[in-house]
This record gives sequence, C-alpha cells and structure tokens, in this order.
Amino acid sequence: MLNMAVLLSGSGRTLDNFHQRIGEGSLAADIKVVISNVGSALGLAKAERYGYPAFHCRDNRAINQTLASYDVDIVCLAGYLKLYVPPPALARAVINIHPALIPSFCGPGYYGHHVHEAVKKRGCTVSGCTVHFADGLYDNGPIILQQCVELGYDDDVDTIAAKVFAVECQAFPEAINRVDRLGIDYFWQRVGGER
Repeated sequence: MLNMAVLLSGSGRTLDNFHQRIGEGSLAADIKVVISNVGSALGLAKAERYGYPAFHCRDNRAINQTLASYDVDIVCLAGYLKLYVPPPALARAVINIHPALIPSFCGPGYYGHHVHEAVKKRGCTVSGCTVHFADGLYDNGPIILQQCVELGYDDDVDTIAAKVFAVECQAFPEAINRVDRLGIDYFWQRVGGER
C-alpha cells in the first residue's frame, strides 16, 4: 500500500474518486495529506470533511515544507494546475493524469477544457487519458497507463470532457495500483532501457 499526498487546484472530483475507492478496498493507497495552491478550492473543504489533513500552500517551497511532515511514497497531481517541483527524495514519485492520449494534445497550455477543445477542433474519433510520472516538464515522464474512449462525430466539448473523466476515474486508481504492485523504479527503467 502506498502513502499518498494529493495536490489539487479545484473541486476535488479526483479526490472524491480516490476516497471512495480506498473505502471500498479497490485502491491500494492511504491519503496522508491534501494540498491546494488555491485557498478557496472546494477540494480542500472535501479533504477536511473526509478527515484528511488539508493545507493551502501557494508555491513549491511551501508544499515541500508541508510534505516533509508526512510519510509519503507518492505525490498525485489530481487537477493541480501548476508545474510542481518535488523535493529530491520524491523526484521520481510524482504521478500526473492528463486528459488526452500523450503525446497528442499535451504540453504547456494543454489542460482541462483546452485539451478537449483541441480534440474537438481536430475531429478526433478517440481520446482518453494518460497517467504518467512527472519529470519536471509538462505532460512528460514515463507512462504508467493509458485508457481510450470513443468519440461521436457530434460530441461537443462537454460530452468529450465527461467521457474522458469517466475513464480517468478508472485509470488513475488502476495506475496507482500498478505502481504499488511493480514499484516506482519499474516504470522509469521500462522507458529508459535500464533493466
């Protein structure tokens, strides 16, 4: 079981998903702390309601000072909308989810509805999500899991977003379970050619 910190910037829908799956025993993790860069984020209020320590930290330095007080194996970016730079001890232990199939529609400026708008504009018939380790660049680092969803020709941006979020709710917990099972190093070695 992995000890997890959750970083978020908004409503905490992914936190809801984690909390539910931990409760039903389908996510091999324990949430130790929830941190947001937005003081008014609904996700912080949810974290408090769930009984998790919850903090507003404006920048990487403040986040890392807070994390130093907790025993954390991984940091999950759950709708965290800033570039996070972890302390050296967690440099390879930050997991992000991106609402597209990397390497498509990713990088600076591609987040949230911006991604789905680009997918719609391009006329894609599939989209999905990518769970990956973060390496200091936007939407980069070893991929843990990708999940695909079929899009209809007439799907609007909100429909695309809803379809992708539905698969995110499956993919993110499954990716964490795979990291628990296989270990963090496995994924970094898998793409680096090290065995």
